[in-house]
Amino acid sequence: MSNESGKTITGASALVQALEHAGVDVMFGIPGGAILPAYDPIFDSKIRHILVRHEQGAGHAATGYAQATGRVGVCIATSGPGATNLVTPLADAQMDSVPIVAITGQVASGAIGTDAFQEADIRGITMPVTKHNFLVTDPAEIAGAIAQAFHIASTGRPGAVLVDIAKDALQMQTEFNYPKSVNLRGYHPVTEPTAESVRDAARLIAESKQPVLYVGGGAIKSNSQKELLKLAELTGAPVVTTLMALGAFPDSHPQHLGMPGMHGTVAAVTALQKADLLITLGARFDDRVTGKLSSFAPNAKIIHADIDPAEIGKNRRADVALIGDLTKSIEALIPAVKAEFKKSQPDLTPWLAMVYGWRNRFPLGYDHPADGLSPQYVIERIGQISGPDAIYVAGVGQHQMWASQFIKYEKPRTWLNSGGLGTMGYAVPAAMGAKVGAPDKVVWAIDGDGCFQMTNQELVTCALNNIPIKVAVINNESLGMVRQWQTLFYNERYSNTQLHSKRIPDFAKLADAMGCVGLTCDSKEDVDRTIAQAMEINDRPVVVDFSVHKDAMVWPMVAAGTSNDEIVNARSLAPIWDSQEL
Repeated sequence: MSNESGKTITGASALVQALEHAGVDVMFGIPGGAILPAYDPIFDSKIRHILVRHEQGAGHAATGYAQATGRVGVCIATSGPGATNLVTPLADAQMDSVPIVAITGQVASGAIGTDAFQEADIRGITMPVTKHNFLVTDPAEIAGAIAQAFHIASTGRPGAVLVDIAKDALQMQTEFNYPKSVNLRGYHPVTEPTAESVRDAARLIAESKQPVLYVGGGAIKSNSQKELLKLAELTGAPVVTTLMALGAFPDSHPQHLGMPGMHGTVAAVTALQKADLLITLGARFDDRVTGKLSSFAPNAKIIHADIDPAEIGKNRRADVALIGDLTKSIEALIPAVKAEFKKSQPDLTPWLAMVYGWRNRFPLGYDHPADGLSPQYVIERIGQISGPDAIYVAGVGQHQMWASQFIKYEKPRTWLNSGGLGTMGYAVPAAMGAKVGAPDKVVWAIDGDGCFQMTNQELVTCALNNIPIKVAVINNESLGMVRQWQTLFYNERYSNTQLHSKRIPDFAKLADAMGCVGLTCDSKEDVDRTIAQAMEINDRPVVVDFSVHKDAMVWPMVAAGTSNDEIVNARSLAPIWDSQEL
């Protein structure tokens, strides 16, 4: 399609041309009545449209694309149920600060509010779970709304934006004018931290004897990995990377303690607890990291660097706030710290000896069960065979935690998961989006048998569109994380967590029926061979059904609502530490 401004065209053509102007190269969606006018110009557009099997798949695919590429992901759906099926992926993307734009059709403007066929107030429904949203009833406003949506989604703290367009606005004629720039009143994200806050932060770092760099997903979003490495090596402080930040700092780096939180490493969790300073970079003091908030890092001062001022002081009061783009904040902090270190540099030797001692004393590990595969071993081998350049996309549950623990992440945007919302069914469609965005990368979806049965229909989409993802189903016949909690806290009363998924369905046959290659593996001796076989198949999707032991658990663990000081590493639930030891 042409990109001529000033030409009279339909609102639908204006929508598609606006998307082209915004730089969109692919979108995921399903047509329907209210959005149908847009699908006619889509037919002639240079934008690749991937027809998914469910709108939820479209939304998660847009998220996976955005997470893998750093660009805005796009999904499109019709009104009513088409739009409401996008609510979960919108909330998911917003919670994890992922830039996506969702375009939905709406009933004709004259019918809005009459309970017309396939009408839903999707703007009202999604207002709490999007960064911003629009209802467009005038075709002249379509191009501007799209430009604003992409600007809002991709600037400041990234997020999800919805543009709902009435069907008659798509059908009417308008003059196409795409704005050359976007300047929204009241929306001017601060990108540069103040010089005073930088000086104050540097002074705290120079005074600290037990600092920790607490790194969150903002380090990925802002592409801060180079600056982060410089700051870490300058300060010498140990580094922890949250579930959303894996790959922002190399796992192999000697200063890395691993992931903090409910299933974090003992060293990472304990270092945060015992620190006298948390240098918090793009993290939000999430409850899964802090545990019982009132007991979290009780003796630590807080430097909080974030682009979103609403995060400052939301969960933990900051002694110094660095509000701005994280890359720019770290760039400003490095020379300020160097200047302070010329005056006085703390000796971190005793602190580092302590935290690295914890790391050596409590490494991550697992057992090999007598019956069934060790899920941790399977996931570890996938990571070792596929290597650090592959992209790993996890569903939610035990397999997600094992994938975060036993695959080594050396680079950003190689680990994708649903962190904040914890959305089961995320992995397959998100892996599809990631593979579309990074076609030359190996993309593994590490999924559970529960998650896989929620969205596996998108494998049909993958098969028909030459999107050869690889799926490892970690099949323990149950909703594993819920079962773990039932084992530990509900006297082994397994209410509605048994899925029987080693019998029904046969995942390998299901994969074959969807145009994929289906493989099975149930012995340790066959793990490497099966993974290698999957790696050799690159002309269509591959699904491997790994039959794993159902009673494997995720350790370490901080039970919900308890203090991080009560971290446990065994089924006895006896805390690792006692007050005298620490």
